[in-house]
Amino acid sequence: MTSTKKPTIVFCHGIWADGSCFSKVIPALQADGHEVIAVQYGLDSFEEDVATVKRTLNRVGSPVILVGHSYGGATITASGMDDRVVGLVYIAAVAPDIGETVQEQLDKYPSDIFTRVEVADGRAWMLPNGTEFFAGDLSAEEQKLVWATHYAPVYDLFHQQKITGTPWGTKPSWYILCTQDHTVHPDLQRWVSKRMGATITEVESSHVPMLSNPEIVIDVIRKAASAVQGH
Repeated sequence: MTSTKKPTIVFCHGIWADGSCFSKVIPALQADGHEVIAVQYGLDSFEEDVATVKRTLNRVGSPVILVGHSYGGATITASGMDDRVVGLVYIAAVAPDIGETVQEQLDKYPSDIFTRVEVADGRAWMLPNGTEFFAGDLSAEEQKLVWATHYAPVYDLFHQQKITGTPWGTKPSWYILCTQDHTVHPDLQRWVSKRMGATITEVESSHVPMLSNPEIVIDVIRKAASAVQGH
């Protein structure tokens, strides 16, 4: 599917984050003439997070490229069957197939970050030293900011509703694979990106390349936008 209109870019964040994690890449895409919005969901339930993505799609123009970081890969997969969505960009993300949960994917290749998590009040909080595994290539000051603004998901979020459709089977996808990731294991990223047939860009980055290597993330999204416009 191609269009002469610049696609809207809709960002979907992961756990321990909100839409502001894309603050280093949004301005460049806006300057390119894209309508851009970052979904702000509550990490209270997978079903509600996906519903929030769909409500956001109703507020922007189409066609749309969905960009999902980490857990956001699950929300863009669940939302991407929408006809307005013409492409998907995954950033160090999970990408469940039909019938899979996020947890089932993570269990295939366990990562270090979950040794730095505390469950309290029904939510999974990252401990202050968890930023070493989450955003270890950022400065100490930026890591402190990441921790100060991190948002904890309900503890069982990854075990929730299974995916019922996989848009990456029929729509073009791009994947930013982070080789120094200690949150979503690089081998899991290789497995899911190969399975979906994504165009893969490897970057020597922690789990947050949009903060540590924003220019690479911007470049991949630009290439995706160009591709869906038929250029």
